[in-house]
Amino acid sequence: MKKITALILALVMVFALCACGGGNGGAGGEVSYDIPEGKQIPDDAVLDVTIASHASWPYDETWKVWEYIEESIGGTINVNAVPSSDFGTKFSLTMAAPDSLPDVFGFQGKPGTFADYCEQGAFLPLDDYEEFLPDYNKFWDSLPEDEQWMRDTRRAADGKVYFAPIYGMERATNLRGWLYRKDIFDKHGLKTPETIDELYTVSKKLKELYPDSFPFCMRSGLNNISVIGSSFKPNFHTGAYYDFENEKWCYGVTESEVMLEIVTFLNKMVNEKLIPADFITINTSSWQELVTTDRGFIMPEYQVRIDFFNNIARAQKPEYTIAAMMPPKSTNGIGVNMLNKYNNDPMGFGVPNTGDAASIANAMRYLNWFYSDEGCELISWGKEGETYEVVDGKKQYILPNEGDNAKLLYGFQTIGAYLRVDPESIDASISEEQAATTDFLLEYTYPELDPTSYMQLSSAESQQLSDLNTSVTTMVQENLTKFIIGQRPLTEWDKFQEELAAQPIDEILAIYDNAYQNYK
Repeated sequence: MKKITALILALVMVFALCACGGGNGGAGGEVSYDIPEGKQIPDDAVLDVTIASHASWPYDETWKVWEYIEESIGGTINVNAVPSSDFGTKFSLTMAAPDSLPDVFGFQGKPGTFADYCEQGAFLPLDDYEEFLPDYNKFWDSLPEDEQWMRDTRRAADGKVYFAPIYGMERATNLRGWLYRKDIFDKHGLKTPETIDELYTVSKKLKELYPDSFPFCMRSGLNNISVIGSSFKPNFHTGAYYDFENEKWCYGVTESEVMLEIVTFLNKMVNEKLIPADFITINTSSWQELVTTDRGFIMPEYQVRIDFFNNIARAQKPEYTIAAMMPPKSTNGIGVNMLNKYNNDPMGFGVPNTGDAASIANAMRYLNWFYSDEGCELISWGKEGETYEVVDGKKQYILPNEGDNAKLLYGFQTIGAYLRVDPESIDASISEEQAATTDFLLEYTYPELDPTSYMQLSSAESQQLSDLNTSVTTMVQENLTKFIIGQRPLTEWDKFQEELAAQPIDEILAIYDNAYQNYK
């Protein structure tokens, strides 16, 4: 953190010089040049765009989506695609050398991650460049209140947006739900559980039918406790979270009764081998093997796992079917049949302060195009006859070969190639079977996104939280793991709560509360 702080201080000096340089510097000065009709930037303009490249769908310069982007925007678009695994390092090094900044950064990550840079003027707020963003403003201002969260969650502590928001991908990205093996349940006449007690009972039955199985096949244990937290109490997370119903900040593990109920349930599931003993740390390949070989039947997971597992397993077992079910709830009187919200796309664009007014204007116009009707159509569907066709009045992608998908074939929905997306194109890019679960899963997803996932803190607040969280997080994770797997007896739960009382949890919540009040 000290290295980052030093870097930020250096950037303050550099960007201050840019702001005072006159001429084409920063937000100052007027930009006047000719833009061909139907384009966004001049023919001789060159726009440098740095994006992350995902290992599962690495950037391909021949993708149709990039052909359409450059053709419509004009000028020359130079794309520098950096492997996602290296992007953090590349980003830091690039920001440390402002004379070689790209015109646009496209990245995935919590907006607050870049709050320090925004705070010091290294990135520019879209709000200060409305003259170049008519489609952006027109689109967002046209949306109903219940969809404004996608832009509102991108606002920094000063109320401005530095990190261009995503629309449409909430129907796909990070959408989670409770999934189950429908074919197995149908085969044995089993009813999907509506309560945590019923989840235990049906897991016992499945264990009898399939002795080598772990019916409740949850992975990433401590993280997924927060995902399913609402089953025990609305909005519940193990760490810091905002209780929207009571309008206050809480720290889940200190809510003794609720947390003990969850730990006791998981401990029982481990002891009776109804959940993998290593569910807290199990690697993805081992977990996938359980699910595809009739040894895992119920799981809180990403929606995309429906197509993933069905496509793999049906080659050997045609009847294999992973489907979505209603989340079960605790019978404690406060649990609900809901899942905490995670379907927020972390992708976005930022415009670095290069100090060149013309380049900044081009960058803003570039972002603006993605929110236009033309931009949305081209990056969502492409062109009729080339990438999609209309069948019975409905658009569908042209996929020449079995197994083709629009993402890998044309580049749609890949990092850096979207901002506003047509929701119907999301459903068209997956199987009808999976698409049919989207509205169902959203119905059982809380509408509010927890503020810790998006709230942008000041550099001072981030430093304080980093210092305070180090010991608390380690202590909580170690002890929850011990209680769940039986290394620490549940009879010591009250003692654990006393130990928690000595931790700086109140200070952590105070920082979040102050930041949230400023955000609101």
